[in-house]
Amino acid sequence: MTIDDSTTYVPNDYESEKASNSYLMSVIAIMVGMPLPIINLIATMIFFLGNLKASKFIRWHCTQALFSQLAIVIMNSIGFSWTMTIIFGENVITNRYLAYMITIFAFNVFEFIVTIHGAVVTRKGKHTEWWIFGPLTNLFLGSLN
Repeated sequence: MTIDDSTTYVPNDYESEKASNSYLMSVIAIMVGMPLPIINLIATMIFFLGNLKASKFIRWHCTQALFSQLAIVIMNSIGFSWTMTIIFGENVITNRYLAYMITIFAFNVFEFIVTIHGAVVTRKGKHTEWWIFGPLTNLFLGSLN
């Protein structure tokens, strides 16, 4: 995660708050829909769609939050279905399964921390790009510089 202080665009207070809310939306959705990870994606998607006509700063951060939630949902869905095949099927717990579950647990914790940090930094009007999702967002929307 990098914080880009060289961004020439300085968002106003309203834009900083809306961009920050794009990250907070997924955190709040985690608290509400913990057993169903798709709830986070749906909440972030609704916020994203509601801000399609917003400034580029807001859209950029909504898009980055959306990409991160999409990755989380994919990873968690694989883990959920694998767990269900162990519980209800003939599969057994293997080292590969345990390694995957530890990996997605660590990724979820890391993403939660980075999301909170992104919300705080963005609320201060600073642009923050996450390692994977920042360049992906730049690919789709262009850089804010």
